[in-house]
Amino acid sequence: MDPTIFKAYDIRGICPDQIDEEAAWKIGCASARFLRSHLHGYERGQANSQSLCVGRDMRTHSESIAQALIKGMNSAGANVIDIGMIDTPQMYFAINHLGTCGGVQVTASHNPAKYNGFKISGLNAKPVSEDTGLKDIQHVAMALLHTKGKVTGSVEKHDLTEEYKKHVLKFLYPKLKKLKIAIDASNGMAGKMIPAVFGDLPIEIVKINFKHDGKFKHEPNPLVEKNLKEVKTAIKSKKCNFGVCFDGDADRLMMVDEKGKTVSCDLMTALMAPYFLEKQPKSAIVYDLRSSLVVSEEILKNGGTPRRERVGHAFMKKALRDSHAVFGGELSGHFYYRDNYYADSGAITLVHMLNIISAAKKPLSELIKPLRRYSSSGELNFEVEDKQTKMKELAKKYKDSQIDHLDGVTIRYKDWWFNCRPSNTEPLLRLNVEAKSNGLLKEKLSGLEAQLGKPV
Repeated sequence: MDPTIFKAYDIRGICPDQIDEEAAWKIGCASARFLRSHLHGYERGQANSQSLCVGRDMRTHSESIAQALIKGMNSAGANVIDIGMIDTPQMYFAINHLGTCGGVQVTASHNPAKYNGFKISGLNAKPVSEDTGLKDIQHVAMALLHTKGKVTGSVEKHDLTEEYKKHVLKFLYPKLKKLKIAIDASNGMAGKMIPAVFGDLPIEIVKINFKHDGKFKHEPNPLVEKNLKEVKTAIKSKKCNFGVCFDGDADRLMMVDEKGKTVSCDLMTALMAPYFLEKQPKSAIVYDLRSSLVVSEEILKNGGTPRRERVGHAFMKKALRDSHAVFGGELSGHFYYRDNYYADSGAITLVHMLNIISAAKKPLSELIKPLRRYSSSGELNFEVEDKQTKMKELAKKYKDSQIDHLDGVTIRYKDWWFNCRPSNTEPLLRLNVEAKSNGLLKEKLSGLEAQLGKPV
């Protein structure tokens, strides 16, 4: 088995070169051993506490990979509840709804069609990352010499569509405007989830790339601007109120306003902050440290407590639990909710945006306009071999600033700031710069490029 498939937050690789049925069996066996061993005494007595959920996305190899994974789990003595082809957030719902000790979603999220992988969650859908068990699973999986074993666990199929729909729509306000929305499912799991969950609502959905057969018309990554071209065209031609583009497994999304302008996810967090704080006054809201200053400003302005956190869903979810935050937003398009088991959900994010836009007397562009008060570079990548040394050089050059090292290095001045952090998997430094004016942004970015080189 190729050890490089084990990443910081999940397992991912090319199919079948790096991930095949043998690898899936071993990962199933190892993950079942790990997840079942981490139950406490009082949890062991619960009905499904010894069971695991397994779901999969629409990739052509996902079903065979999932079946091999299940066999590996059964050989480790685990009972499996197979919940079929689902969006990843439905896995988080299933683990909590069914009371299992964890679950595995077979998916490669936004990666091209030749990739596949596994997102592993523990009890209460807590993420299993390299810091919370993924290295242990890797160690066991790599040590397994064969894919044979006495099958002692059972398999039960369970369709949770109706229960999941009820869960998602419980957040919907009763007074919903008749809106027209362009939705690009990116040929991913939103193509199944949207009709199943939102199909009965009094909204008109302009469907784009809803076919989910494992082939992608465009890369299923909404953070890449060119992938929003189709939804922007549909918004203008069909006169939609707004548009949404989902990623491959439908846990992330990107919003586009009625004029066809992209709404960055930190501005979405800033927009949603007063909406949540009105319902839950004085609550904490978590945001990742790449986000615009406008996020913390809006949280404070509306009486909330801003909680700045490291990049990555494992850190965001832990911060949400630790601070009992009502909501969290990440620049990547993940949005997290206390009332959704502290987990992220593309579907629930769409519900909350329907609520906000239905209640507003202005279009989305006008709601976002006052939040566009800073100039931002967006995330830029620089190829750097010695990442730690380069970050130390940056800290030394800007030593007269306010500096912190929560994730990489963050440099703050009165009228501009930047964060530079290392990639977990590549020889890259990722840079985000924000300033009070576009001219100042260009000036400071030019100075940083003098040290880091040109973006790749």
